[in-house]
Amino acid sequence: MEKKFKRVAALKSEAEFVAYLQENAIDLPFDAELQSGAQAALAQTLKVADYSVGNRFCVLPMEGWDGTLDGRPTELTIRRWRRFGLSGAKLVWGGEAVAVRHDGRANPNQLMINRETQGDLVHLRQVLLSAHREVAETTHDLLIGLQLTHSGRFARPNDKKRLDALIAYDHPMLNAKFGLPAHSDRVVSDGWLDDLIADFVRAAVLAQGAGYDFVDLKHCHGYLGHELLSAVDRPGRYGGSFENRTRFLRELVSGIRRDAPGLQMGVRLSAFDFMPFQKGHDNVGVPAAVFGPGEYRYAFGGDGTGLGIDLAEPLAFLRTLEELSIPLVCITAGSPYYVPHIQRPAYTPPSDGYLPPEDPLLGVARQMWVARQLKARFPRLVVVGSAYSCLQDWLPNVAQAAVRLGWADSVGLGRMILSYPAMPLDILAGRPLQRKAICRTFSDCTTAPRNGLVSGCYPLDEYYKQRPEAELLAQSKK
Repeated sequence: MEKKFKRVAALKSEAEFVAYLQENAIDLPFDAELQSGAQAALAQTLKVADYSVGNRFCVLPMEGWDGTLDGRPTELTIRRWRRFGLSGAKLVWGGEAVAVRHDGRANPNQLMINRETQGDLVHLRQVLLSAHREVAETTHDLLIGLQLTHSGRFARPNDKKRLDALIAYDHPMLNAKFGLPAHSDRVVSDGWLDDLIADFVRAAVLAQGAGYDFVDLKHCHGYLGHELLSAVDRPGRYGGSFENRTRFLRELVSGIRRDAPGLQMGVRLSAFDFMPFQKGHDNVGVPAAVFGPGEYRYAFGGDGTGLGIDLAEPLAFLRTLEELSIPLVCITAGSPYYVPHIQRPAYTPPSDGYLPPEDPLLGVARQMWVARQLKARFPRLVVVGSAYSCLQDWLPNVAQAAVRLGWADSVGLGRMILSYPAMPLDILAGRPLQRKAICRTFSDCTTAPRNGLVSGCYPLDEYYKQRPEAELLAQSKK
């Protein structure tokens, strides 16, 4: 039988929400009284290296499915970036996942960065800046980055429905789950990784030339940088020991410092991971296997069971960031491909997902707890949190409390920005939330691209409601 959880939209009052948290042992901070004006916790400036970021809201990077086949933005991409600027958030963490070369694209319409597309990325940044000027007094306190990526195991550069995987190692469960033999010829060599690092460095030089303030060296969500962190069985210079598994990061930083001096860097990190889940007989997610203590070795930040957390290596990773003088880290978790309820808590799963095996608010609390532990140990790092969108109506209360208490420095918003780009401005001004615009985690922004359609908020954004893809999406969901 489908598990039932009370949806956030049904918790109409502060008292109901707080009581629900207490009854279900969900550890989330909550401020009953929201602040507004210059003294509000979420309105405070944030020091990032030599920059002063104007408030505590961050636009998280999302994967676009609406570029051209040669990696350029379309009108849909430009509209999305304009809305990033209109959000009023003063930190834009990449805005978009941009592939450093063709074989690293997560889909054939993902943006790429090369000499031919650099001018398009200049234009995207200018669109964002121009939109921001419409709602803010200045852009001098706006920090804009670009997320650089190679999708690795989840690369689909030529066909939206066909994986052309390039993997760090033969994963005993993911190979079978995604159609690879146990011993695959898709494992990349050390020399291949050396060449990819050179491509990342060239991309960073182009991003700096395009005016971006920093680049994100993506290490999350099962993509190549993240997978290397769990490559405990990989031989050679990029696998086995923690030092080897972080060599990719260190070589990236060294090359960027050499060729793009002055360019800041950040890392979006899946700070913990679980083993793959699958649909059970009632469509509720269940672990795909059973492991004893220490048996599941392939979850970075995992405790060896595949179902728990051990922060020893994530803490070592953040220590490495400090040693490399990288000021920014964005904490996320897992992967949308094999543990979506861990990575992106939601009440409605995407079309290829499963019903949540736990209250989604527990997933939010788990990510916030991890960010809190990491921030406490590394107070000098600027920590951006994730998973806030699932809080819906009560996002302002939890976000303010998290920043006020020092659990995180900045509140990251992803899918919420798709449906309700003005949410940061409304919160900062003390205005009531626009309830009809609040993301309700219907997951259509994921289901659409899973079915080869452009990503957007089809339930709430009138622009996408009127597009022909809306009918195709409705048919696919039937």
